Amino acid sequence: MDRLTNTIRPYAWGSTTAIPELLGTSPTGEPQAELWMGAHPGAPSRVDRGSGPVPLDQVIAADPRAELGSAAVERFGPRLPFLLKVLAAGSPLSLQVHPDLAQAAAGFADEEARGIPVDAPHRNYKDANHKPEMIVALTPFEGLCGFRHPQETADLLSGLGVDSLKPYVDILQAHPEAAALREVLTAVLGAERHAMAGTVNEAAEAAARRAAEGGPHADAYAAYAAIAHTYPGDPGVIAAMLLNHIRLQPGEALFLGAGIPHAYLSGLGVEIMANSDNVLRCGLTPKHVDVPELLRIVRFESADPGVLRPEASANGEELYTTPIEEFRLSRYALAAGGAPRALDDRTAQILLCTEGTATVRAIGTADEQQPELALAPGQSAYVPAGEQVQLLGEGTVFRATVVA
Repeated sequence: MDRLTNTIRPYAWGSTTAIPELLGTSPTGEPQAELWMGAHPGAPSRVDRGSGPVPLDQVIAADPRAELGSAAVERFGPRLPFLLKVLAAGSPLSLQVHPDLAQAAAGFADEEARGIPVDAPHRNYKDANHKPEMIVALTPFEGLCGFRHPQETADLLSGLGVDSLKPYVDILQAHPEAAALREVLTAVLGAERHAMAGTVNEAAEAAARRAAEGGPHADAYAAYAAIAHTYPGDPGVIAAMLLNHIRLQPGEALFLGAGIPHAYLSGLGVEIMANSDNVLRCGLTPKHVDVPELLRIVRFESADPGVLRPEASANGEELYTTPIEEFRLSRYALAAGGAPRALDDRTAQILLCTEGTATVRAIGTADEQQPELALAPGQSAYVPAGEQVQLLGEGTVFRATVVA
């Protein structure tokens, strides 16, 4: 097993305090958005096995079957198929959607054939993989996920009393669900920014007033007003009003599959995803928005976001169930003096402590002194396939691996 040295990504939307508070370090004054744990080539974790720090992706590439297990290599190829993060949103992220596996493969092949550089700002597909993801709240967490039912959105928009929103209200009330959602999103994102700015600003002011008045949509109105404050005049503010507003309490989770528009707004959480960079943006960003490709990927159907809660098992593992095989996320609530928790060793795993203290101890014969790692909040360990370990201590540990 290896202690991981991880990279913090300083994206502009990141919190200046949440990750330092988790790690017990002093804030730098700069945003700290994501702490990456894994073997993604953009910012791989580093391990030291006696000859100095080495990126984890290089360690795995040198002997993928020994590191990941033969079964995982056969199913997912010779790389760690997931990326684990601590995400700290201090302001809203871009409104976005991810392709499914077939769409990603086709889109990547097409852009490769057309010779678009992978780092080009107008490139949509950085790789051929899909990017399902899940966020587990560590603090109260706020976001947008999936389309609200058109009639509910029509009521919400009508409540703002903004005349220029009435055409959208009429469409949402008169057309079948998929057609209504597609037509409104197309109209909003296809309009010139300067032409939409007045509507966006008027809607934002009205949302702030409605939030202060209270009522059934008060929380959602407050969220949209806050988004507009961060992205004044952005048509994505109106697009965001089509989506379910959701609040997670610590321990609750949200799974985001292909084609589901979403945005994280605020809070600290543990995020896990398939190892991909494929993002199509819908707004709330200065980055490239490819409206035709976006409309091809989005699933135009309303749905309950479906808050997930962990399912406890007899061995103390609490599992967040998803339909994805590339990642499997669970947590352990360790009690002082409790029995050690033995972990399955069939695949590689990353262990992240988020509260208290935990020890990762190798399992061997009773007369041997076994190596162990102590983890404080924000610290993590990588355990290769086939290495038997157990957890003990007093705190909370998240375990990321693949479906065995």
